Amino acid sequence: MINTSDILKANLLIVDDQAANVLLLERLLRGAGYLRVTSTQNPREVCELHRQNHYDLILLDLQMPGLDGFRVMEGLHEIEAGGYLPVLVLTAQPDEKLRALKAGAKDFISKPFDLAEVLARVHNLLEVRLLHLETKKLYEQVLAEQKVSERLLHNVLPHAIAERLKGRPEIMADAFTEVIADSFPEVTVLFADIVGFTEFSEGVSAEVLVDVLNDIFTRFDSLTDHRGLEKIKTIGDSYMAASGLPIPVTDHAERAAHMALDMLEVMGQFNAQSPHQLEIRIGISTGAAVAGVIGKRKFVYDLWGDVVNTASRMESHGVAGRIQITDATRAALGLPFLLEPRGAIDVTGKGRMNTWFLNGRNMPAPVQPLASTTP
Repeated sequence: MINTSDILKANLLIVDDQAANVLLLERLLRGAGYLRVTSTQNPREVCELHRQNHYDLILLDLQMPGLDGFRVMEGLHEIEAGGYLPVLVLTAQPDEKLRALKAGAKDFISKPFDLAEVLARVHNLLEVRLLHLETKKLYEQVLAEQKVSERLLHNVLPHAIAERLKGRPEIMADAFTEVIADSFPEVTVLFADIVGFTEFSEGVSAEVLVDVLNDIFTRFDSLTDHRGLEKIKTIGDSYMAASGLPIPVTDHAERAAHMALDMLEVMGQFNAQSPHQLEIRIGISTGAAVAGVIGKRKFVYDLWGDVVNTASRMESHGVAGRIQITDATRAALGLPFLLEPRGAIDVTGKGRMNTWFLNGRNMPAPVQPLASTTP
């Protein structure tokens, strides 16, 4: 709601080549309580004055020597990028009223002036102008909040999934009921775990603990973007990522393998820069999975399937500082990698499984596009 005090504080400009008209309007408006009233008899000054002062209303005479009011309005249009022209035209010519309105003026006052009419039209136009500005400000706030919401959505969900949810008002109303779930015939899942982290955490402060995890996982996050995987979640000191979703790709196993090798390199860099010396185990498996969004307010993009359990077992049954992969991942990898057979091992919940160690690559790894964009 616009208060009368706000209207009386509005910034007004009177433009008329006749000094008598300027004086009359100035006295009338100031007498009515308007606090910011200025004037000019030179129409060529109007655009620059408005650019500097951003008037809420310009009382503009149409018939002036040298530069008429219509030309002045053309110049004002170039300043008012939003298209709103805060102009109340003054004219003694009835046929100019419609032309002025078509040119963008918001209203008109006929000469000779009816003083009561002048005050009423000025008040009404200022009320509309201030409402327009308030609405514009609120709209910009809504847009800013929407951008923040979208940025948060993209931070917790894959880009492709966030795009499916974006702009859905029922999300904010806790009324979102759509099931977002996709089946993938083949993806590659990676688990990494910091070896001996429980013992490490008992010997450091909470601040150091969180700082170390944040440092390591932030480095891993950069690798997921660099190698084209999707971070799924962290659980304690474990990091889970997947390749081949939500946008399927054919080289999902290679992407995961490259990331795993990069993770070992990153841990070497961390140990060189940190007083804490830590190692990770990495497990990788390839297979079918289902992925989807869980929750109505706190959304989580998660992954299910035997491939998830198997990748986790490859990590937990692995060796510190090494990458253990399944036969399925080995078959999907192809030639560019150095593999070492580990042989058959007993895997909890899976029985005997033939596994391999991923030791390196035969050629430089290509940089992949982000997992959440179309390959």
